[in-house]
Amino acid sequence: MISTPHRILVAREHVDFRRGIAGLAAMCELQLGEEPLNGTLFVFRNRRRTALKMWVWTHGGFLIVHKKLEKSRFRWPVSDTTWATITPVELVVLMEGIDRSHARRLSQWDPSRPSCEADRRR
Repeated sequence: MISTPHRILVAREHVDFRRGIAGLAAMCELQLGEEPLNGTLFVFRNRRRTALKMWVWTHGGFLIVHKKLEKSRFRWPVSDTTWATITPVELVVLMEGIDRSHARRLSQWDPSRPSCEADRRR
């Protein structure tokens, strides 16, 4: 099994998928100032947004995952920076081709706020 990475970075711009591990690692280190061997999962897309490539340094080597959609395009996260940081759940949504802009997060319990029951008693 693959352990959950401590950080997931999604490149904003497309990359040439002819680059191998060494080329992508050099790009991360030289152009983006990111350490490719620290366990960060890096996610890249092709120009047409029909394929993505993910890679991470694991114990003793790089692991690469390549996914190509046969129909449709990936809905890439919008960011003003070179990289966007996403959560593991957002990565699953991205890989499944779901458009996050139309998704809505359900309300979650906040322990710092009084519960509805306590509000009714007041």
